Amino acid sequence: MLDAALIQQCADPSLKPAIVKRFVAAAGSANPLEITVKSGGRLILVPKPTSPDEAMAIVRQYVGQAVVRVGLTQFPAWVGVKDVADLKPDLLDQCENLRKGTVMFAKILRIAAKWYGNPINQDGPTQVFEDAVYAWKTGEFEGVSVFLAEDPGKDVAIHNVLPAEDGEANSETAAAEAHTETVEKSESVGSAEMRVDLSRIGGK
Repeated sequence: MLDAALIQQCADPSLKPAIVKRFVAAAGSANPLEITVKSGGRLILVPKPTSPDEAMAIVRQYVGQAVVRVGLTQFPAWVGVKDVADLKPDLLDQCENLRKGTVMFAKILRIAAKWYGNPINQDGPTQVFEDAVYAWKTGEFEGVSVFLAEDPGKDVAIHNVLPAEDGEANSETAAAEAHTETVEKSESVGSAEMRVDLSRIGGK
């Protein structure tokens, strides 16, 4: 389980801690050095790295030839880079990986929520979250490449995309949620627009 302090310090403040935890549990990994490589939808077995250097060597070996996911959020390693030389070790830093991953997932949630018309009924929010997780895993939502798509904007509500029982914070995360709500009110957090030359490095 993600540490509340790590979520407070590193996660996109537009997401409640409960959403961050559910996202990482559903689509990420407990191992910050986790590398997943797929080609043609098939998993490629790679050595389990024991250090950031070993992990980055694997990432550099396969980016451009296969779909490579990295770290706690299983962030797509090719997003935001134009060349393998642009890959940076901070992909494997817990805080930076969580930051990049939650910023991107928040955008994908907004894409899904906008498509559903900002649903407020009981089933709508859950469907938005589930579809956003599926889009994170596949890279697409309704035929659109979500990692490259434009952010629909902060006016699309994503603060309540889990059922009430899942969205309730326990005592461990209450302080983190309070901090998040304060940040949301006090500052505008810009979303990262990431571009990639797919013709050069391949993958979705």
